[in-house]
Amino acid sequence: MKKVLFINQAHRVLEAKLTEIGFHCESDFTSSKEEIEAKIHNYFGVILRSRIDIDQSFLEAATNLKFVAREGVGLEHIDVEFAKKKEITVIYSPEGSRDTVAEHTMGLLLCLLNNLSRADRQIRNKKWLREPNRGIEIKGKTVGILGYGNMGQAVAKRLSGFGVKVIAYDKYKTNYGDDFAQEVDLKTLLSETDILSLHIFYEPDNHHFVNHNFIQNFKKDLFIINTARGLVLNTADLVKNLKSGKVRGAALDVLEYEEQAFEVFDFEKPPTPFAYLLEAENVVLSPHIAGWSYESKEGHGRVLGTKIEDWLITKRNNTLID
Repeated sequence: MKKVLFINQAHRVLEAKLTEIGFHCESDFTSSKEEIEAKIHNYFGVILRSRIDIDQSFLEAATNLKFVAREGVGLEHIDVEFAKKKEITVIYSPEGSRDTVAEHTMGLLLCLLNNLSRADRQIRNKKWLREPNRGIEIKGKTVGILGYGNMGQAVAKRLSGFGVKVIAYDKYKTNYGDDFAQEVDLKTLLSETDILSLHIFYEPDNHHFVNHNFIQNFKKDLFIINTARGLVLNTADLVKNLKSGKVRGAALDVLEYEEQAFEVFDFEKPPTPFAYLLEAENVVLSPHIAGWSYESKEGHGRVLGTKIEDWLITKRNNTLID
């Protein structure tokens, strides 16, 4: 019986599915990367979120590994190209959290434009301020979606009832416009956007994709929402534009200063731009939880289970594995 190693705790539906289709499941949630590397040759598959790097040294040690399954969206901690060279399939599950991310994005947007976070803090401090917290309607605005994959599409769908114009730019796609968003070129995105929602994945080419020059090229002053990855947005440049008023406000679920596992953040010596965000009245922050719901936990498990089963059937039909 082929063995699969869980490096992070997944929803029980995933282990149940893998057991059903013939795998023996084991777990190791505490060993170091080096300790796991020393035994990974015993496994046919590995399941993880983001606890360790699946890099070249790991994959070299994984002499019997056939698949890596990522419970979640980003693949920046997995050397996908080297895995391909080693004929190891990489499987991931963005579909599992797209609805949760879309709902969280809408929550951040509404919170930002209606000053909800700020007003809540003020009332708790016995301040009843109405006029300073006058909101801004979403209706009539143009929302620009940068990256029109699972998350961007789900956000566009939820915006459909708000009386907004939704445009989308995705440098990796063509012919992706649908009933919920108009496909546009980058020039149009920069010209028309009032509210920018980031949904591009991280790769080296997208590092600080949204920087000072990018922001300055927008025709209008704008609001920015980021529920994608922290490193696609240059925080220092964001702060510069918050101070100048070019960015009217920002809502950030992700920060470029996060550790790889996204579950720990060092508040002891915050970088200067982050220190500014902590004090800014027109900034809303959440701790990388846009995709973090009870439903998405199960969703990732179900999506991965189905994808692994489909992959296994395909391989067996091609007689590549027994």
